[in-house]
Amino acid sequence: MYSHILITTDGSELAQRGVDHGLKLAKSLASKVTVLTVTEPYPLQSAATVESWTSAQKEHADAALATADATASKMGLNAELVQTTNSSPAEAIVETAKKLGSSLIVMASHGRRGVSRLLLGSQTAEVVHYSAIPVLVVR
Repeated sequence: MYSHILITTDGSELAQRGVDHGLKLAKSLASKVTVLTVTEPYPLQSAATVESWTSAQKEHADAALATADATASKMGLNAELVQTTNSSPAEAIVETAKKLGSSLIVMASHGRRGVSRLLLGSQTAEVVHYSAIPVLVVR
């Protein structure tokens, strides 16, 4: 049913719950797995240099992907690791899923509601809204 699962992570503990769940599902279905992390582009008004910003973003992405890769390896899975840069993580997730031909997106959510969701925004809600493929939200 789900032949290619795209799992998102930002390296947080919450995101790791989504990674764990997505990997278990992929293993049970013998699905191809891609783990995606999205980094922020260099902000125009920043005290950091482009080089230091890029280096810090790459370090963060590498750490997030390494953790997911280690989890996949422990489960006997080979995950493709992808890092992309976009000011809208939701847009990057939907575009990557489409480009890779994914059949399911798995991601974690804080489950915020009401005013806190409106003020903080919700990348998960945006992905659910804009994605043409199924999205599994892990809380």
